[in-house]
Amino acid sequence: MAGAGADGAERLRRWRMVLGGGDGEGTGVALSGADAGMDAALGALYGADGEGGRKRAGERSAGLGGSAPHVARWLGDIRTYFPTSVVQVMQRDAIQRLGLSALLLEPEMLEAVEPDVHLVGTLLSLNKAMPETTRETARAVVRKVVEQVEKRLASRTRATLTGALDRSARTSRPRHADIDWDRTIRANLKNYLPEYRTVVPERLVGYGRASRAVKKEVVLCIDQSGSMAASVVYASVFGAVLASMRSIATRLVVFDTAVVDLTDQLDDPVDVLFGTQLGGGTDINRALAYCQSKITRPADTVVVLISDLYEGGIRDEMLKRVAAMKAAGVEFVALLALSDEGAPAYDRDHAAALAALGAPAFACTPDLFPEVMAAALEKRPLPVP
Repeated sequence: MAGAGADGAERLRRWRMVLGGGDGEGTGVALSGADAGMDAALGALYGADGEGGRKRAGERSAGLGGSAPHVARWLGDIRTYFPTSVVQVMQRDAIQRLGLSALLLEPEMLEAVEPDVHLVGTLLSLNKAMPETTRETARAVVRKVVEQVEKRLASRTRATLTGALDRSARTSRPRHADIDWDRTIRANLKNYLPEYRTVVPERLVGYGRASRAVKKEVVLCIDQSGSMAASVVYASVFGAVLASMRSIATRLVVFDTAVVDLTDQLDDPVDVLFGTQLGGGTDINRALAYCQSKITRPADTVVVLISDLYEGGIRDEMLKRVAAMKAAGVEFVALLALSDEGAPAYDRDHAAALAALGAPAFACTPDLFPEVMAAALEKRPLPVP
């Protein structure tokens, strides 16, 4: 392993950082300064030989102690040594591996953490157990994350959906600037004159002019079981963005085994999030029954079900409701997840059954969601990844 000169010493230092010390690592390198601090921070979280495993002499040992001061100090250390993206991963691992959820109920802890979507999900799962002394601090953390997400996604969502709404409103007497040439040519192909190699536009098809009237209705139906935490955060932000658009009437419904309509709180996604209760069972059929009862203009309505499809209710009734909504003209979108986390776990039988009804179920990143909604509003094929 050893090499000559500075390169060899650097190689040994890196191996020591990777292997974590102990009798068997073999580098013989002693760490100091920032390296020692970084190694200690990693050892506190990842040093045990598996969960609850026994550590050997000289080996990194997992454990932050059971007190907020120890954890707060560790949170400060990892923010010193690692970039924000790594800090967020380590925080998530600390909560899962070392059972630190209860400490997040203390205000000084919340002030020390690096806010991200996963932390918001954890806070929402602890919402009912949260003491009043912590609630305002927790809301501040959640609001910071919501503002970051909104800043990233809101402008593009409004621009994409406004364009889709304008394109979906067709007129047969358009102004020159509003002519949809692609659709006009296709509508007049029968008037093609070979000798002139041209199409006579007997009928013009144009984009409708922007209007303040409500053109479409969108129903976001969100599974609030514990595995859907990140999706709930993103969906709440998107719900607030959609609700801010005058031409879209937006309804937001969350469910587990009960159904809660949070539409009246859409002006503030933080209120929406604190109105959810992550965890519990799942009754998709009951949630879709409620959403179906609120549809007044099926041909102008998009229903977005965000769920991993693990149904605890009546499966056949759920599928019948989806089929009935589609038959009435509703655009139905099934998202297995709305997050950046990659492929989720989901019920493949239910996903296949929805696909057979013409409603393919797929995971969607927040960046792709505006394109998915634009396609649904225009009644064209969804951009399934």
